[in-house]
Amino acid sequence: MRARDRAAVSALRATLAALDNAEAVPLDETAPRAAALEASPVGAGATEAARRELSEEEMVDVVRAEAAERLEAAAHLTAPAHADRAERLRTEAAVLLRFVDGAEGTARSA
Repeated sequence: MRARDRAAVSALRATLAALDNAEAVPLDETAPRAAALEASPVGAGATEAARRELSEEEMVDVVRAEAAERLEAAAHLTAPAHADRAERLRTEAAVLLRFVDGAEGTARSA
């Protein structure tokens, strides 16, 4: 991908963040939130949080949701002053859908 393609880079960065958020495990509401400093974990990886592993279908759903969000936002930008922003959002959505459609096409042919 070219470094000049800002719309694609922006869409992919935001979607990677959305995928990362989707992998987060919800916090246990019953777990204590604070403890004594001496009782805190120590060592490499002691503060790492558990992550879910998304299936391919779940990842595709997240990417499609990101594209849909952009298309919806673009539809709301009707003022002529926002035409550039709306076009950029539509371009970002097209980039995301191209990745999803390409991935599904490869999975079907396999």
